[in-house]
Amino acid sequence: MSILIREDERGVATLTLNHPEKLNPLSDAMLAALQSEFDSLQEDRSIRAIILKGAGKAFCAGHDLREMTAARQSEDGGAAAFRDLFDRCARMMTTISRLPQPVIAQVHGIATAAGCQLVASCDMALAADGTKFGVNGVNIGLFCSTPMVALSRNIPRKQAFEMLTTGQFIDAGRAVELGLINRSVPADQLTDATRELADTVAAKLSSAVRVGKRAFYDQIDLPLDQAYALTGEVMALNMADRDTEEGIAAFLEKREPGWKNP
Repeated sequence: MSILIREDERGVATLTLNHPEKLNPLSDAMLAALQSEFDSLQEDRSIRAIILKGAGKAFCAGHDLREMTAARQSEDGGAAAFRDLFDRCARMMTTISRLPQPVIAQVHGIATAAGCQLVASCDMALAADGTKFGVNGVNIGLFCSTPMVALSRNIPRKQAFEMLTTGQFIDAGRAVELGLINRSVPADQLTDATRELADTVAAKLSSAVRVGKRAFYDQIDLPLDQAYALTGEVMALNMADRDTEEGIAAFLEKREPGWKNP
């Protein structure tokens, strides 16, 4: 059984976390599989959007606590192993924002701790009504410090701090209100709604989406004047693209664009 399943269709790659009996934890094997696929997708120009989902009754329950407990048996009490784990996890999470393709989380059941971090690290997210989100480590004495990084960059700080210190879940409706996910839909519509969003993104000029995604993350924490300087340069280069020239001409002439590298 593959712990991560990849399926490609019409320019969209769907990655399915496939360890449902343990609620798809971010185990060592899962982290390695995700990193490998993301590294491969980085260079795959045939893929224009990515969907990330979980098999079974949940999206992802976070790190594998049994693996983490086993690491404590080392002479240093697991300190080196834990640092390595969180470094590998951080690398995988940051790779998502560096991929040229938009990544959409398709979330159901629960997304807890590092699973919630994974949702927050994706570019967009849709969830089934009734999905629960939490950074619950504080309930077992482990503050979710690394999940906090992505969470606090998605939702207002006071609400993030409340989630982190109370360990309480929020539902999909509240996740929409806070900006953690784009929207929630009935469970039986989740797959179709996510695919529709992915297909919409995949239909755009991929060179424009690639430069736009990179610029989005490059500018977001810059001072206003630096952000405009950076994005002005990006737009100038984008305008010089032959396919962009064709797209503008097609719009003015009220026809479909004939892009050479869609």
